[in-house]
Amino acid sequence: MADVTVWYDGACPLCRREIAVMQKLDKRHSIDFVDVSEGQPESCPISQDDLLARFHVKENGRIYSGAQGFAAMWRAIPILRPFGQLARLPGLRQIFEVLYKGFLRVRPRLQRLVSD
Repeated sequence: MADVTVWYDGACPLCRREIAVMQKLDKRHSIDFVDVSEGQPESCPISQDDLLARFHVKENGRIYSGAQGFAAMWRAIPILRPFGQLARLPGLRQIFEVLYKGFLRVRPRLQRLVSD
């Protein structure tokens, strides 16, 4: 059983590419990647609409979203773990979240640029 669960939008070409990179880096297979584009996962207490609108990750039984979700995913991958740890620091936590919200604003345009 994986230590971390990542819920992602498999209908998004940008998301699929990013998750493919994370899957390659997850050599210990400590992350369970769940595509939520086709329906609500039974084991997830978050609605499908919310899962598709914002990145969510469960780490050690706790659910994180947005930038902290990415940080939780990074902590499960040894090469990215330092970035995940840095994102826990109070000042950096807010900076990462501001950057994530900026990404959400441009995500639709980026999705159109990235095609399969």
